[in-house]
Amino acid sequence: MEVQQLRKLRPRLRQFLKRFDDCFPRKDTRAHLPVYVSGQLSDIPEKSVEPIAVNAGVPVRTLQEFLSQHAWDHDKARDRLQYIVRDELAGPNAIAVFDETSDVKKGDKTPGVQRQYCGAVGKVENCIVTVHLAYARDGLHCLLDGELFLPESWSDDRDRCREAGIPDDMVHRPKWEIALELYDRAVANGLRFDWATFDEGYGCVPEFLRGLSARGQRFVGEVPRNFMGWLDAPRVVTRPYHKNRRGRGRKVPRLASGSRPSCRVDEMLGDPRLRDQPWGRFRVKDGHKGPMVWEARHVRFSPVGEGGLPGEPLHLIVARDVLNPDELKFLVSNAPETTSVQAMLLA
Repeated sequence: MEVQQLRKLRPRLRQFLKRFDDCFPRKDTRAHLPVYVSGQLSDIPEKSVEPIAVNAGVPVRTLQEFLSQHAWDHDKARDRLQYIVRDELAGPNAIAVFDETSDVKKGDKTPGVQRQYCGAVGKVENCIVTVHLAYARDGLHCLLDGELFLPESWSDDRDRCREAGIPDDMVHRPKWEIALELYDRAVANGLRFDWATFDEGYGCVPEFLRGLSARGQRFVGEVPRNFMGWLDAPRVVTRPYHKNRRGRGRKVPRLASGSRPSCRVDEMLGDPRLRDQPWGRFRVKDGHKGPMVWEARHVRFSPVGEGGLPGEPLHLIVARDVLNPDELKFLVSNAPETTSVQAMLLA
């Protein structure tokens, strides 16, 4: 956003931010919020504290203390934002977007920092990772919530956590568990989503998919090529079996004897139901460089569920960009069986 645009919007921005005044117990603390938000909206290339402070003409240390030391009610501010989205911006075709953000750090004091995969640079790096939930519908895109991913090395060292200001009740949780907690908080605040979507970092976790289904949330998201399942679900045996009616019986439920093993979704491409299926073409959206058009093939399949048994039947969509047909994406959805591929791709 250019400086002139920001200046014209400044009165409206201040009016909007005043709705969060009661999240800040002190007036001098509250006054820093417009400075920080204006910096995030500005066209300065770096959006960290120092460039924002310098651009606004305020001491760098003052803005650093606002973010790190001054007491304000983060939970109340988050809930207030979600209420505003719920009451003033919500509507049909709402999508919950699960994603994460990483930021490279040089030291070892920032909460949660360690060497781990950093999406910002595409490799393992010394960084922090945060999990986020966003709201999208039509032209609206809004972050609803976020939570720090605390690595096990930090969680196991409570002295280090206390020194960094991490409360004792914050412990290591897998990213997918954090994502479901963010979802539950938003739903508890009255937000509803027609669809949820995510990348393969979350789609690779069957527990995450089952968690969304258990909550009645319809989803379509990416899974990795090695996601396992069956095009034809094997028979499950529930009757106990005792050889010669003696000894401990086989566990139940279990796959019937001689069942075909599960296979990767990319191996399913060799099955005639996918291999011989013509590619359907779908206009997904209009981008800055023109329309984005995907080709897709579709089949129903059963993923590997709890205990290695067939899980809830899902849609499996194999998709590719017509401009880059060699790069395949694998998507799954728990939408009703009669849902069209176009409806799932446009979600």
